[in-house]
Amino acid sequence: MTPIQEQIAVAIIELSEKSLITEARIARKIRDNLKFKAKPKAGLAFRDVEEVLFYIEENNNLHYAAHLNSANDILIKQSETAAGLDADSRKRRLQSEKSMSVLTNGDVKAAHSGSASGSKPYKKRTDKKRLNINKNYDDWE
Repeated sequence: MTPIQEQIAVAIIELSEKSLITEARIARKIRDNLKFKAKPKAGLAFRDVEEVLFYIEENNNLHYAAHLNSANDILIKQSETAAGLDADSRKRRLQSEKSMSVLTNGDVKAAHSGSASGSKPYKKRTDKKRLNINKNYDDWE
């Protein structure tokens, strides 16, 4: 298992008393465990979560099934057996991951090395670029 998958597994096991665990709660737990202040809105990659669910079933005898809500957020519910998503839901989630920020192995390594003490401050753009329509036509006459 990769470092991020190990952190996901630890977070799910720590939250195992709940019958419904959201992706945001798992990500928050991971950031709290690592004392990682960067990427406050980051989610989790579905492939990592799915692999962890089957790993937990094999090793800890806890059974979870993955579901998606209408906003393509991962919901993990206790169930009889571990289960991933159906094909349509899986495709929808993987498409939405292209535009979202997710926690990665690099984030876990940075948190362990201490180089990720916080995210870079947002720098507001001060100079506004304006289009001057007369600029190109000054030498027209």
